[in-house]
Amino acid sequence: MKIAMIGQKGIPTLYGGIERHVEELSIRLVKNSQEVFVYTRPYYTPKDMKTYKGVNLVSVKSIKSKHLDAITHTLLSTLHAIRQGYDVIHYQGVGPSLLSFIPRIFKPSVKVVTTFHCRDSVLSKWGWFASLSLNLGEWTSTRFAHETITVSKSLQAYIKENYKKQVNYIPTGVQLPQNKEANLITSQFGLTKNSYIVAVARLIEDKGLHYLVEAYKNLKTDKKLVIVGDASFTDEYVVGLKEMANDNSNIIFTGWQSGTMLDELFSNAYMFAHPSVSEGLPVAVLEAASYGLPIVASNIPANKEVIEQNGLLFENRNIEDLQTKLKIALDSPEYVKSLGVKARAYVQETYDWNKVAISTIDLYKQVKQIALEAKKSQV
Repeated sequence: MKIAMIGQKGIPTLYGGIERHVEELSIRLVKNSQEVFVYTRPYYTPKDMKTYKGVNLVSVKSIKSKHLDAITHTLLSTLHAIRQGYDVIHYQGVGPSLLSFIPRIFKPSVKVVTTFHCRDSVLSKWGWFASLSLNLGEWTSTRFAHETITVSKSLQAYIKENYKKQVNYIPTGVQLPQNKEANLITSQFGLTKNSYIVAVARLIEDKGLHYLVEAYKNLKTDKKLVIVGDASFTDEYVVGLKEMANDNSNIIFTGWQSGTMLDELFSNAYMFAHPSVSEGLPVAVLEAASYGLPIVASNIPANKEVIEQNGLLFENRNIEDLQTKLKIALDSPEYVKSLGVKARAYVQETYDWNKVAISTIDLYKQVKQIALEAKKSQV
């Protein structure tokens, strides 16, 4: 089958959970004899880069602004895609799914699949109009697509309750890494094995990093706090976050990191903290678990789904409870190490990328088969 992926910024991944999802899935679809075309944005993936690990890359322009980037890229990508003879157009995220009606109307032979990654409409960075549009995107994701995928069971339940539709649960996967020794992180940030707590996230209010900074400042520990990530049209929030940490030299902001540097940051941390207030499925938590890191996370449904039995959960938005759980983790190295081992085993079994790819291919085939049977019945 020829499959187009639309909605992501691009691959290989520099940052972003959806981008990681699309990269890992597309590579495995290709290994399973599918022909995949990933639509990319020139500021994220170089325009002259045509393939990546067997995946075809299609560069399409966008208007790079907070409100127009995704929708303009999706529109132009869709208009290109409906002329290419794809078997499946797969929209990633509820925002891009707003335009999933276009191939249904203008290219009915193409099968449309959408993946509902998270409830973008509840993110604080969006104003009322953007939130309204994203809510509409939730509806279109479940109504115009031939099939809808959700990456978590909590999202699957949300859609069933609010849109009265049973959709497919196929989670994001994770690949178990080889842990790396501290080299780059030592020379650049002065970090050594087990000397820090790490958080990896976009620096937006909904990731709850301000709660983490406040809780950390109240702890008595020689462990540093390392925050990996940068703004996502949220410069004002980032300025405020760094001002909160100004008087503490043990709080380190690394900016976006990828490749070997990110591997080292995960591999050598004492534990991982994820105080997010809203998630679809927390890719960073899956990655932390894949490194065997002890995890302290907010008790939102998406986090509980991954680590309820294999980590420490604190009451969402509760700084005092977060501080308590961090202290437990810092005071009990052997206990939390055992939780990290359990978390790694759990994600290896539950979030296997190869199984994700096979389930996705099966869904594509199912959509095509239903369409063929419907066509035969009309003859």
